[in-house]
Amino acid sequence: MQQVGTIFLVGAGPGPADLLTLRAARLIERAEVIVHDGLVGAEILALARPDARLISVAKRRARHTLPQAEINALLVREARAGHDVVRLKGGDPFIFGRGGEEAEAARAAGVPVAVVPGISAANGAAAASGIALTHRDASSIVSFVAGQCKGLAEQDWSGLAGKGRTLVIYMGVSTAPQIAEKLMADGLAPEMPVAVIENAARPEMRVLRGLLAALPDLVEREAVKSPALIVIGEVTAREDAALGAVAQEAAR
Repeated sequence: MQQVGTIFLVGAGPGPADLLTLRAARLIERAEVIVHDGLVGAEILALARPDARLISVAKRRARHTLPQAEINALLVREARAGHDVVRLKGGDPFIFGRGGEEAEAARAAGVPVAVVPGISAANGAAAASGIALTHRDASSIVSFVAGQCKGLAEQDWSGLAGKGRTLVIYMGVSTAPQIAEKLMADGLAPEMPVAVIENAARPEMRVLRGLLAALPDLVEREAVKSPALIVIGEVTAREDAALGAVAQEAAR
């Protein structure tokens, strides 16, 4: 009977290869099959062994290479064929990475699955831009939400943003107008500081700052593209946030 391989759900972090965990790097280097999303760059994929099969299942807004159910089936099929499979995801597999769905599919199929956490997009973006998501003088609560999902208008975000709180919005570039309108309708002040972090921790990173009421104009005027995070809260306006670009440059 053929031995079943293991599916490793691996977080690739915010982009640079030197921000991978040691375990992630070792798994990538020895994997027979790597199934990766579109946020995993060439620098990380170059760590794969020469004979590894690299399978892209990149998702873009309104265009999926493979539906999630087919990705699940692909992972299970490769593992049942005896291959150890690295499912490589930008950020962390269990924070808006659908890692939970893939782990459930593996367990349901009787296939071994292991999770290797990565630096999340929120953590990576905050560190690279110098924005402290929590700060004794500004924020003791952090919330993560998805800005592009079904039923966005009906979701209750009240209490997630405001004084003493930080709200991090994933996948919110295309819905910035609805996000700003929703938060202000829930009582958030139009002058609440915001930051948009594009291509976090990468050489082309941009950190754009403004106010909540002007968020849609900021995104449109600066032609912001994914991957980008929106951070809302007083922490984005602190003077120490400006140190992020300097620290990022010094680390290169």
